[in-house]
Amino acid sequence: MALHDASVFTIRDANPADFDTITRIYAHYVLHALATFEETPPSVDEMRARHASITGAGLPYLVAETHGAVVGYTYATAYRPRSAYRHTIEDSVYIADGFGGRGLGLALLTALIERCDAGPWRQLVAVIGNSGNAGSIALHARLGFEHVGVLRKVGYKHGQWVDTVLMQRSLGEDKALIPQR
Repeated sequence: MALHDASVFTIRDANPADFDTITRIYAHYVLHALATFEETPPSVDEMRARHASITGAGLPYLVAETHGAVVGYTYATAYRPRSAYRHTIEDSVYIADGFGGRGLGLALLTALIERCDAGPWRQLVAVIGNSGNAGSIALHARLGFEHVGVLRKVGYKHGQWVDTVLMQRSLGEDKALIPQR
């Protein structure tokens, strides 16, 4: 299935029927890449439970679909569990194997940022597994994320030490004011 431009796919909220495909997409990254530090692919039930937790907290979880097939997904989660972090969230973006480099990540992350801009959050953080993940780093930079640091050799996966790149962007205009809660 060829994806040539953004006009051939739609972005929508994920639903329970999407999770067989979402689980397969994520399993590829778990087994063959350094983008996630998970080493054992989670089950479909676990992925559904994660979705329920994310959306139950009012955070967005989106998929990109073309010709009836899910080919990528993105979501935001709480950055850290401590209450003072409640205005900061973290993004994740995963694209089906073979669909990278075609604008899908850009469209997904743009849609996620738009959703997050409309919410109560002030900062969006990208915690990018693998400092060699040039595609994800470039994608985030293109959408206004600033490089704020690198955690060196904090993960060990596929027989190698792996860095984590930290990037960050502000959300929404006029959100620098003191929050109500």
